[in-house]
Amino acid sequence: MTNLAAPGRASRELIGSGALLRLALRRDRLMIPVWALALGGLVASGASTLDKVYRTAAERADVAHSMNGNGSLRALYGPVFDDSLGGLTAWRFGGFGYVLAAVMSLLIVVRHTREEEETGRQELLSSAMVGRRAPLTSALLAAFVANAAVAVIIAAGLARPTGNTAGSVALGLTTAAIGMLFAGLAAIMAQLTESARLAKGLTGAVLGAAFLLKAAGDTATQDASSVLDWLSPLGWAEHVRPYAGERWWALLLIGAAALAQGAAAYVLAGRRDIGMSFVPPRPGPAEGRVSSAYGLAWRLQRGGLVGWALGFALAGLLFGGMTDGAADLVGDNAQTKEIIQRMGGQSGLTDAFLATMVGMLGMVAALYATSSVLRLHGEETGQRAEPVLAASVGRARWAAGHLVIAFGGAALIMVVGGLGLAAGHGREPGPILGAALVQLPAIWTLAGLAVLLFGAFPRIAQASLGVTGLCLSLGWIGPALNLPRAVLDVSPFGHLPKLPGTEMAWTPVLVLTAVAAALVATGVGALRRRDMLS
Repeated sequence: MTNLAAPGRASRELIGSGALLRLALRRDRLMIPVWALALGGLVASGASTLDKVYRTAAERADVAHSMNGNGSLRALYGPVFDDSLGGLTAWRFGGFGYVLAAVMSLLIVVRHTREEEETGRQELLSSAMVGRRAPLTSALLAAFVANAAVAVIIAAGLARPTGNTAGSVALGLTTAAIGMLFAGLAAIMAQLTESARLAKGLTGAVLGAAFLLKAAGDTATQDASSVLDWLSPLGWAEHVRPYAGERWWALLLIGAAALAQGAAAYVLAGRRDIGMSFVPPRPGPAEGRVSSAYGLAWRLQRGGLVGWALGFALAGLLFGGMTDGAADLVGDNAQTKEIIQRMGGQSGLTDAFLATMVGMLGMVAALYATSSVLRLHGEETGQRAEPVLAASVGRARWAAGHLVIAFGGAALIMVVGGLGLAAGHGREPGPILGAALVQLPAIWTLAGLAVLLFGAFPRIAQASLGVTGLCLSLGWIGPALNLPRAVLDVSPFGHLPKLPGTEMAWTPVLVLTAVAAALVATGVGALRRRDMLS
């Protein structure tokens, strides 16, 4: 009797999955298309970009040979398995596409699982005809829809310019498979932890560790045969080898791992109550030790700041070690040299490359600053701000605690990244550290925009992350696509002097600092006057 009832019980636990999926897609009707078009378009446009840079077969063969002979550059981009246009596209854009697909997927899954429970909405939904595993099912299906869209865009966009349909399909499917693998991992973390922020942080930490393992393995070998590559799912993606005699069995390996993680998440979801977790947070001390809004903000954000600082230190060391290999990568290719100089200035290839890397660190630091500001939004929507504000803490002082961490933390991680860059290159830290600090006005401007949206328009505050991502995309692919100056100047980073190597220009630095201050003042003023979200 029990065996006959089991299928019925399993189906009951999935009741409402379709309705929740429709709700998730409606809520993400902007987020998923933007991610899919941006990510898929970035990879799909890579072929035309590289075709303009490396026009002949000889130039493509030369860059492939230079890359495979340089361990530090292999650590960042991976080895080149084929010197065709498709092979170079997979080498240059594939790795970053895998990482971005993983980030997209973990955000979608955590948003529709742990965040729903944390805000109390899931308990309300589950009071209706919704099965125990329906929320997890809808979240994974939403991630699948997003990754399938990315795969279609990549495969369709690359098939014609590369002339290799099989390689294009392989690259698109591999990107989607990596996304679903980390969607499954995020689903597990959402069951284990009681905080959406912690679930995202742990999944992101695994992604960072996977990238470091792949980088170390690629440095050691020229064909991704290192044991370290096999320990990283991003290393598995390299073994698919799009455009280089596709290894479909490696794609099946990634798919099997994604299914296994999804199954593990289903088992865990069936063994806990809504709102609970398998690793509950530790109880606090019997007596509180936080005596100010600044202390509370530091307590909440210190873990994230330390993680970002360590990541910037490692990135600085890695980029600094790549600097001497930049000339080997460029060789005599005038187009590549022109792109680096558009990104980093006309002060010589080495300084231009350093300026480019400093600029990239600055744009990534803007993501930290913006997300740190938006912690205020999370505290408000999670109804944790009201008990604090019910005491003698004013709104401005409460916000100031988090803003000190956001703006000061951005300065800290840029200093750490600049010192790492100087150490990796073996150069005096002064000029590179100065170049890193010059990025702060642009970082603070984007963080100030987040303050303004949070204070005046809290329901669209999350859009500030999209603006920051747009600026990062303009800085990363804009020079390669030779976009007009007016388009590049949409980003505040487009106005900064290209240091080291060029003359310091104080006017844009001071103007951007003033703009950032005005945005913060306006946002905090609006926060003091509006109603709190409930």
